[in-house]
Amino acid sequence: MHRRDLLAAGAALAAAPAAQAQTTPAPTTLRVGMTVADIPFTTGQPSQGAEGNRFLGYTLYDPLIAWDLTRADRAASLRPSLAESWAVDGENKKLWIFRIRPGVRFHDGSAFTAESVAWNLGKLLDRDAPQFDRAQSAQGSLYAGNIERWRVRDPMTIEIETKAVDAVFPYLMANLFYSSPARFEELGRNWERFAQRPSGTGPYIADRFVPRERLELVRNSGHFDRSRIPQHDRLALIPMPDALTRVAALLSNQVDFIEAPPPDAVPRIRAAGHQVVTNAYPHIWCHQLSYVEGSPFRDLRVRQAANLAIDRGGLVQMLGGLALPAKGMVTEGHPWFGSPTFQIGFDPDRARRLLAEAGFSRANPVRTKFIVAPTGSGQMQPMPMNEAIQQNFRDVGIELEFEVMDWEALRGRRRAGAEAPENRGLHANNNSWAFWDPDIGLLGPAYGAGRIRGGFNWGNYQDPEADALIVEARNTFEIEAQNRVLARLHSRLVDQAMWLWVVHDTNPRGLSRRVKNFTQAQSWMQDLTPIRMEG
Repeated sequence: MHRRDLLAAGAALAAAPAAQAQTTPAPTTLRVGMTVADIPFTTGQPSQGAEGNRFLGYTLYDPLIAWDLTRADRAASLRPSLAESWAVDGENKKLWIFRIRPGVRFHDGSAFTAESVAWNLGKLLDRDAPQFDRAQSAQGSLYAGNIERWRVRDPMTIEIETKAVDAVFPYLMANLFYSSPARFEELGRNWERFAQRPSGTGPYIADRFVPRERLELVRNSGHFDRSRIPQHDRLALIPMPDALTRVAALLSNQVDFIEAPPPDAVPRIRAAGHQVVTNAYPHIWCHQLSYVEGSPFRDLRVRQAANLAIDRGGLVQMLGGLALPAKGMVTEGHPWFGSPTFQIGFDPDRARRLLAEAGFSRANPVRTKFIVAPTGSGQMQPMPMNEAIQQNFRDVGIELEFEVMDWEALRGRRRAGAEAPENRGLHANNNSWAFWDPDIGLLGPAYGAGRIRGGFNWGNYQDPEADALIVEARNTFEIEAQNRVLARLHSRLVDQAMWLWVVHDTNPRGLSRRVKNFTQAQSWMQDLTPIRMEG
């Protein structure tokens, strides 16, 4: 359905008899206040991190393999989406075969086939292809980096071969989304025009796009997954990077759904009759450390001291209890937690002793500089949290300076790697992180032997013991056995204090009293389609 179709439908309704118009239900709109400063890319591979995937990847588009977001009582797992099945080849463990779901169509009416998948891989990976898009390629590089080649076997089957054996590859495919080749051709092979008239396969169809202001979408009644046809007529995505602005918009009925309300606003939201929903989810608020020449964090004693200097209990209190103190990358009780010997907690005396062993003190402090953002996807309340850490550090002999930038600019700096000229003199970046799958949670951040600049290992962490465990995990296809390897890996990373792990937040959202039937999944992704607007 195009916008002209919607206008025609509106004109027909206006011309209907008055009695009929009175019985037609008023259109319902779900209005979302996002934490980002701009609309994520609408061309297919969203920008703005996981928030972009949440609000553009899972609305306008679909992946081959998706997350099951229907349950709140367990961690989200993978399910078929545009691919009805997938499997690794019995002899070549680098070869994956995907069977495409029949009958799926893009919003422009063209068919989704194995050729569509091949074309979209080309837009990310084939620099000689007419559809190659540098912007989308940068966003998809984290997930498509291990893809070596692909081949269409038949109209509904595609083979994808990885550069190295990778048992966690299906998780990565949940983050790649598929644009319409027919719409790209229709618009003169121009991605800027495509951004204004995007066409995917998702449960919503783009209607009105105003950069930096709002994106309005309408229900796709023909979506292939009947359970994901939206229960509201329209979806409005509105950038609101300031947390207090989002709260004010919810309280004044300008939006219905906001992300990351500040903890001290939670009582006001509830007192006004609205809802605040939380749930555990795979997320860590952290500082990714640099290991390049000149970084003080090349010394294990400094890394451990910095972790021990942080008063996580005080931060949880600052956050109104909407967080859990971190003891590593993943939460305690997670299958990958393992049995680390280094116990992360608040121990400033031990932090001072470790710094003294490394030659530092309050009189001769470690001097370090971090890049941070004032807001962003999953960042909670980053400035007051970082300022509290700055004081904790000063108390033990670490002088911390900040370089503050927009969230998307910070993500660009992260993709560039710690060695990039623009990151010279910076020793950590405050990019919150996810552990929804093994690759982003543990394998990518820790792998040094085959590190790719622009990948998950921002700081060039190098550890042969971790590398060996990573190779073992990627070659272990049985899930329980793989989990045991990952637990050993996580123990090693904690013992090496690879990053500064601070808190796991509980993902609060503010919902209008009119919002019904929302299930907050234990995932970075969320499904908006079941929401009904009542009252």
